[in-house]
Amino acid sequence: MIDDFAKDNLHRRLRRDREALLWKLDGLSEYDALRPLTATGTSLLGLVKHVASVEARYFGEVFDRPSPEPLPRWQDHDGGDLWAAEHETRDQIIGFYRRTWEHADATIEGLPLDAPGHVPWWAEPSPNTNLFAVMVHVLGETNRHAGHADILREGIDGRTGMRPEHEQQIDEEARAAYFSKVEQAARAAAPIKS
Repeated sequence: MIDDFAKDNLHRRLRRDREALLWKLDGLSEYDALRPLTATGTSLLGLVKHVASVEARYFGEVFDRPSPEPLPRWQDHDGGDLWAAEHETRDQIIGFYRRTWEHADATIEGLPLDAPGHVPWWAEPSPNTNLFAVMVHVLGETNRHAGHADILREGIDGRTGMRPEHEQQIDEEARAAYFSKVEQAARAAAPIKS
């Protein structure tokens, strides 16, 4: 009984965070979805592509249920899943992510929480694991990158939040006042030396 509750709860949260990540692309131009937004080249669409690859590997290879999506061997990882190449469109990457969900969901629904898995890219002594540990790991990865996406989106147009139904109209004056308050506190705590 507790296993069903735990699995359902983790799965529901994974679904929620998947949608939150995709929502960060809503209303953006193709350029804004693709362009690097950090010094290391992180882009919103790159985050989606990366999380799709993570799910494909963890809910595929780890449980000997290879993803139907073509993936390079994990040993050949070169960071190509962290950005969208010029020939890759938003629709293609979102489609890849949604198809990966279907495959991952089938793995989650088809296996018990204690189903054994093997993560060859995890260092010894922990490459042997189970579905529960993988669900927690992937949920953490998805949540982490959805948070990255939230900050990146805020930098583009100020939009924040996890879901559209919680989004509020941006009050520029209130944001500026809040920013000023936080900046003032930082300066008071650690004065800038000239």
